[in-house]
Amino acid sequence: MGAAYFYHLTRRPLEVVLPQLLERALGQGWRVLVRGCDADRLAQIDESLWTFSDDGFLPHGIAGGKDDADHPVLLTTNDALPDDRACVMSIDGAAVKAEEVAAIRRACVLFDGADPAALAQARSQWRDLTQAGAAAQYWSEESGRWEKKAESA
Repeated sequence: MGAAYFYHLTRRPLEVVLPQLLERALGQGWRVLVRGCDADRLAQIDESLWTFSDDGFLPHGIAGGKDDADHPVLLTTNDALPDDRACVMSIDGAAVKAEEVAAIRRACVLFDGADPAALAQARSQWRDLTQAGAAAQYWSEESGRWEKKAESA
């Protein structure tokens, strides 16, 4: 059974934090699904993952092609969870279900702390997931480094 980790972005944008979390997940041997709500936004994320580092890139692709299963990181707006993914990273308020959290190693919900709508959505997701019995942790970078601020078993 997995856990949902909520990442409250207050100092750095998603385009900086997401590649770092993806590198960690890939380092664990996990295949990752990045779920967003908007195809244009995912195209921006796609571009940033190719260019975020001068000395490397994150192997990834946008869902919908014949080679989806080959990509260690798959970007999608689809609610379906492929069987081969150990981690889902939700961006821009994309849904994460308690059943998914139970079926995978980790669900990560990344949200912009400067956006009131994103905060409200993350609070709603926390409440829904924990009430459904999912384990959850809330992480904040407010101090300049990631600190766990809350946990629900």
